[in-house]
Amino acid sequence: MSDLVIVESPSKAHTIKKYLGSGYEVLASKGHVRDLPVKRLGVDIKKDFEPKYEIMKDKAALVDELKEAVRKCDHVYLATDPDREGEAISWHLAYILGLPLDSKNRIEFNEITKTGVANGMANPRSIDIDLVNAQQARRVLDRLVGYKLSPFISQKIRRGLSAGRVQSVALRIIVDRENEIRKFVPEEYWSLDAKFIPKGSRKAFSAALYSYNGEKMKITNGEQAQKVLSDLDGAQFTVSSVKNGTRKKQPAPPFITSTLQQDASRKLGFQSKRTMKVAQELYEGVTVSGIGATGLITYMRTDSLRISDEAKQEAKDYIEQTYGSKYLPKNPREFKSKSNAQDGHEAIRPTMISLSPDKIKSDLSSDQYKLYKLIWERFIASQMAECIQKTTQAEIESCGYIFKASGYRVDFDGFTVLYIEGRDTEEEKASELPPLEKDMEVKPKEIIPNQHFTQPPARYTEASLIKALEENGIGRPSTYSATITTIVSRDYVKRQAKTLYPTELGEAITTLMKDHFPKIVNVKFTAQMETELDEVEHGNEAWVKLLHGFYDEFADTLKKAKEDMKDEKIELEEDKTDYICENCGKPMVYKYGRFGRFIACSGWPECKTVKKVVEKLGIPCPKCGGDIIVRRTKRGKVFWGCGNFPKCTFASWSEPTEEKCPNCGNMLFKKAGKKPQLVCTAEGCGYSKEIEEQS
Repeated sequence: MSDLVIVESPSKAHTIKKYLGSGYEVLASKGHVRDLPVKRLGVDIKKDFEPKYEIMKDKAALVDELKEAVRKCDHVYLATDPDREGEAISWHLAYILGLPLDSKNRIEFNEITKTGVANGMANPRSIDIDLVNAQQARRVLDRLVGYKLSPFISQKIRRGLSAGRVQSVALRIIVDRENEIRKFVPEEYWSLDAKFIPKGSRKAFSAALYSYNGEKMKITNGEQAQKVLSDLDGAQFTVSSVKNGTRKKQPAPPFITSTLQQDASRKLGFQSKRTMKVAQELYEGVTVSGIGATGLITYMRTDSLRISDEAKQEAKDYIEQTYGSKYLPKNPREFKSKSNAQDGHEAIRPTMISLSPDKIKSDLSSDQYKLYKLIWERFIASQMAECIQKTTQAEIESCGYIFKASGYRVDFDGFTVLYIEGRDTEEEKASELPPLEKDMEVKPKEIIPNQHFTQPPARYTEASLIKALEENGIGRPSTYSATITTIVSRDYVKRQAKTLYPTELGEAITTLMKDHFPKIVNVKFTAQMETELDEVEHGNEAWVKLLHGFYDEFADTLKKAKEDMKDEKIELEEDKTDYICENCGKPMVYKYGRFGRFIACSGWPECKTVKKVVEKLGIPCPKCGGDIIVRRTKRGKVFWGCGNFPKCTFASWSEPTEEKCPNCGNMLFKKAGKKPQLVCTAEGCGYSKEIEEQS
């Protein structure tokens, strides 16, 4: 007989088994095993929103396996992830496996290391029903919105659409920004940028016009700029003031979920989904040479900046040994979490400081190495001394006009020797002014007028959207990635380079929601719902009361919207085609069915004419020169073939490209896999090259 530990992930089970040894069996639930039904609401509204949970179809065999393992063991420990979802999974497992809900069998691993596992096993507790109820409230809330609202939106705009509680607000934020950009009217302004050379020196420095006769200058057209140049023609310039100072730059705190996603986006070009996938791998365990399977970072879903004393001491020792004691702050750094932080776990940090990124690079995949390096360097830098900069500000005067110059030099690099936080906008570049003294004469090398126009607000990137969601209290650390992935995958939002912009479909959904369901897409209302869910978690509010407070009003709003839009349907420009129905002469439109997009007569149901959508790849067939099109088998599997079939029999399971093989000149094809490649299929060639992954 042995003790059974149930975790979520098979890879985590493998790592934990190594630390627990032979007296334990470690199995994985592979996520949720019980949930609301897929094809129906599954919530009894009349019975205080009672959820109707079912064992998931693909987990039936696994549940039988877990039941058999429970029957054979002495004790069962539930070690699912240390958050709301993990708590709910443990609760569902306890119910399915017949375990007492008040038994102290729930354990948490903040880090998958020998110490972390030992601490978790030494501190079992009973399942936290408040945490479970907070997860149930969110699950039921989102199910009510999704299952009640999605059919209405699909009926009024297009079949197959969905509306989620958090995703609708995220979409609105993107749409509102796009509307700001459209309404923006640029204003002209001019700057006068000068270069001066101090008397007796050859080194020029830059300065910009700031004021005239004590008032800040605002130049709005070229004529004003030319007047200033005329006034200064042949004039003498002197340094009217010099101020020297010291600026101390503090390191950024260690990562929480949102800041990790933001910096990985800025510095590595990772989408949030990719970041969280790799972070999960680093947390669950990687096989390290000489050590074996071990978790490299602490739990990656957190909003806390708390750091253990042990981790601080390890960082201090490493910094002192590697950089010297001058790179240590006077006192260990403390970072304050936000007031609404759940503070359930430490900040994201490496579990073993001694495992520097370069030391274990050969044990990691490319993505794992990049993200681990980012996390490791950010944490070490957070425990290092500040960067000290010597600053200089000077004013140069002539004829009442003041030009300002500023610069700095790094006096002590401090934490910047290792890491500098990524920014959405460019930071000031280091520039040092030459020695300047008051009343010193300087000569103008050039004064150049430059025309500018005010710029509209920038479109959101994933990094800036996550920051906006966090600042507005929308969602929680575990939801940012899923929210963005959903609105992009459903074609409500498109990516252009690194920016996000709404499609016509996304804008139509947001307009409908703002007109008929203003609370659902209200940022403050959604943030308040998150606060109330936190109150449920803390045991301060009943989850059923929260649901009544939301749903009773929502049901009335939905009923009114159905009445107001009874005979109304929103037509999208992107659904129109250039085709005319050959049977009745009416225009044909794109429709969406179970098997994707097709073309149908707008006179439906009177006229039932339909056509297939032909997706051209824009690449000529290598056999006959015809169009290569996307085709599907009877089971829906995608392949590529010639549009002249059956006259031309060219077909490929791999996507053709425009690139030619440098060896033989034949077409290259995309070959999928862990490392996608471009390959030449010509007999005897064998050429291939790795495809640079797009973020």
